[in-house]
Amino acid sequence: VAVKDPTAVERANLLNMAKLSIKGLIESALSFGRTLDSDYPPLQQFFVVMEHCLKHGLKVRKSFLSYNKTIWGPLELVEKLYPEAEEIAASVRDLPGLNEFYEYHALMMEEEGAVIVGLLVGLNVIDANLCVKGEDLDSQVGVIDFSMYLKSDEDIGGKERNVQIAAILDQKNYVEELNRQLNSTVNSLHARVDSLEKSNTKLIEELAIAKNNIIKLQEENHQLRSENTLILMKTQHHLEVTKVDVEAELQTYKQSRQGLDEMYNEARRQLREESQLRQDMENELMVQVSMKHEIELAMKLLEKDIHEKQDTLIGLRQQLDEVKAINMEMYQKLQVTEDAMKEKNEIISRLEDKTNQINATMKQLEQSDKDLLTQTRTIAMSFIKCASNEAQHQYKLVKDISF
Repeated sequence: VAVKDPTAVERANLLNMAKLSIKGLIESALSFGRTLDSDYPPLQQFFVVMEHCLKHGLKVRKSFLSYNKTIWGPLELVEKLYPEAEEIAASVRDLPGLNEFYEYHALMMEEEGAVIVGLLVGLNVIDANLCVKGEDLDSQVGVIDFSMYLKSDEDIGGKERNVQIAAILDQKNYVEELNRQLNSTVNSLHARVDSLEKSNTKLIEELAIAKNNIIKLQEENHQLRSENTLILMKTQHHLEVTKVDVEAELQTYKQSRQGLDEMYNEARRQLREESQLRQDMENELMVQVSMKHEIELAMKLLEKDIHEKQDTLIGLRQQLDEVKAINMEMYQKLQVTEDAMKEKNEIISRLEDKTNQINATMKQLEQSDKDLLTQTRTIAMSFIKCASNEAQHQYKLVKDISF
């Protein structure tokens, strides 16, 4: 019979113990149903088994005091080389530098190490709360308790009964807690139903009041719509009448404006003629200056006649003031009705008659001035030009106001 390699047997034993430890830990943790802590026995045995696996085939590190086997050297090296924990499980066999810490026949150097790493993935389903602060991690390796994994039929039956009793107690506690929550829920629902009934009664009353208000508002709305329709019809009729009146007034204003434009053009023509006459008179005045000394005697003789002419000019100025007043009255009456327009036409006719009278008077003065000296004629024409300028100014004011 071939003798097996002792190191291979050790590796197989450690692998089997790791399998049993991981399986037992997962099953007990799932049945326990709570977060595990460091005092949980299956978890402690798991760490003991994993420590034996990591120390298998570990080289002896020389020191000044004694030879010591430790696993913290390679683990620190692994952490430095590969900070990602996920890559450790996939590349344990290929990590550089493991030969420096393990013998060639060690568990971590063979296939069993990769298998154990794969088994450790299943521990992701366990919730554990561990605190390593103050723990002595350099103490002696613990002893594996095989009694946890070698169970008899009686132990298995007692364990099952304990599990069943624990499950029944958990169910009882759950039912009591559920009953307590249901009672509180029922009480809150009763209170809510009472409040909802009160709210419903209040809402029904408010709904009835709202319906009555809606009916009243509908009646008022109908009445307001009728009144609005009547007001709209009256407004439209009034607008049509106003539009007709405005069109008539606009037409009248256009006609009046046309007449005023004609009067303004005529006055402007007269102004040009009088301006030309003034220029001629100024030229003649320059000639007559040289004859001033010759006509001084004639001027003394004609002073009396000049005073009479001045009185006549004063009368003409008064008539021009009347013309200004008539023009202002005509402008004020432009905005009145058609009767006011007729009165304005009469005023304009009166103004034309007075203008004709003024022109006739001016002609008479010119006829009488022919016998006088050139100086008398010049003075009379200057006064006539002033009167024309005043008339032109009044016509211009009327024109601007009409615009």
